Amino acid sequence: MSGVRDRALGAYLGLAVGDALGAPVEFMTPMEIRERHGLLREMVGGGWLRLRPGQVTDDTEMSLALGRALLSPGGFDLRAVAEAFAAWLRSRPADVGNTCRQGIQRFLAERTLQAPAREWHAGNGAAMRILPVVLATLHDQEACRTFSLAQAHITHNHPLSDAAVETLAEMARRLVLGEPRAVVRLLADELVRRMPEFRFDPYPGRATGYIVDTLQTVAHFFFGSEDFETCLVGVVNRGGDADTTGALAGMLAGAAYGCAAIPERWRKALDRNVAREIEAQVDGLLGLSLNPLRSYAPQR
Repeated sequence: MSGVRDRALGAYLGLAVGDALGAPVEFMTPMEIRERHGLLREMVGGGWLRLRPGQVTDDTEMSLALGRALLSPGGFDLRAVAEAFAAWLRSRPADVGNTCRQGIQRFLAERTLQAPAREWHAGNGAAMRILPVVLATLHDQEACRTFSLAQAHITHNHPLSDAAVETLAEMARRLVLGEPRAVVRLLADELVRRMPEFRFDPYPGRATGYIVDTLQTVAHFFFGSEDFETCLVGVVNRGGDADTTGALAGMLAGAAYGCAAIPERWRKALDRNVAREIEAQVDGLLGLSLNPLRSYAPQR
């Protein structure tokens, strides 16, 4: 397995593993998690969604929907992306964030591809699904930024969401390409310099769905650990929006450490259909990134 493919697969499987590991403790406090699970280290299932062990939620499902759209004949077509999100919503998923639901419903009603700017759009629902774009535009920084933001605006339109989407996408892109964490840390530090509300050192301790809290949690545990498992265990045991913080931390840690760093017991527990589609999408998306004739400009 080539280094880039290993890290790309690690990122995508890491996203799904973090989602499945964290979802059963979503909305719980750290104390509640300790009382019920001790230190959560296994895919237990359950939670408010009554999930099966290894079952993923909207974080992974929306990423897969985005990946399918990118791999369709239309390629970088925002309308195809919105239609893929709409098909996912019609499938009656177990979990849908309010802002994502409202954005998709707006598209269905108005056929518009950009949500109007709203103060309550500073959630993490656009950031959680960026990885397929990262892989499809791996060798083109500007295309990665442009299309990551374009797909985000289908449901979320807020400066804080935009800043996090742009930063997380570039962090993931550079990690998949093999750049060290120390270099990627500079991207997070630059975000904090521009927008001090994202400061994560010292860690404020909140892990909610607010994108500032999400990014602080992910950055704190990613840069404060040295392996995939330690990073993920630290993140999900903070509770809160643990499926999304787990997914994003898993994405970065999987990209940094590679597929083999994901504990085998977690990979075996992951929904098999999800794992198979992820592997197929990784190869297809990386293929797109190598095609110089492919237009990365969002088609509307």
